[in-house]
Amino acid sequence: MRFRLDIAYDGTDFSGWARQPGLRTVQGVLEDAIATVFGRRGDEPRLVVAGRTDAGVHATGQVAHVDLAERHIDVLTRQRRRGYPEQSAAEALARRVGGVLGRNSDVVVMAAGEAPSGFDARFSASWRRYEYRIADAATGRNPLERRTVAWHPGRLDVDAMDAAARSLVGLHDFGAYCKPREGATTIRTLQDFRWSRDAAGRVVAEVRADAFCHSMVRSLTGACVAVGEGALAAADLVRLRDAAERTSAFKVMPAHGLTLVQVGYPEDELLEARTLLTRAKRTLSSN
Repeated sequence: MRFRLDIAYDGTDFSGWARQPGLRTVQGVLEDAIATVFGRRGDEPRLVVAGRTDAGVHATGQVAHVDLAERHIDVLTRQRRRGYPEQSAAEALARRVGGVLGRNSDVVVMAAGEAPSGFDARFSASWRRYEYRIADAATGRNPLERRTVAWHPGRLDVDAMDAAARSLVGLHDFGAYCKPREGATTIRTLQDFRWSRDAAGRVVAEVRADAFCHSMVRSLTGACVAVGEGALAAADLVRLRDAAERTSAFKVMPAHGLTLVQVGYPEDELLEARTLLTRAKRTLSSN
């Protein structure tokens, strides 16, 4: 049986999502907690995630799935704590993993539920949405936000940044804004990209795409910051994008200002079709 998990975490003390030998990662911590729940008998379930966030990146809307065997379901439905109402296997999974992680954990399973037929946390996703937050000279620095908001010492021109961001939207090769990985394409559909100031005056980017390649969001935001401080023009960002080659014309923004806030999925009856489409190789002629 497949379950969907909705997850949030403070990425500060994690070396990213993906399990890595000798490093503390979100996947590693969660899978270790799940293994503890089921007694570490060598058949511990593994997580598949919607977006593999980098070291230091946060999430409030991460999604993963996990496949549980009959033995795992029996453990969840058989062992109920006294005083708790009867719970489904999914509810028991979220509660028991939370109990292993502890009340002060920097990763939380916010909800769990039985996944619909055809659901794949990674390949069924239609889009991922991130936010990047910056405090500039207009707002000043708040030490309570130092883990989640990046600092820029000058005042940023948000209108120029917003115009530059919108000019990049569409299906393109974003090789200029990605760290290349062997055998991986850098063609993506950037569905929405905009900048504004929130009620507290912080500069906030909203970035949505069908998927992101490595370092893409932090590179895009860094390029827009260069526009906001007058070092680049919006036309420069389009020119760099169309060249599709890694560039040093702007600085990649630090990880701690970035948060994965939402993953979007189609209606249940369209999940399998979306999975097949996502697995197909991307080209610039894709619809």
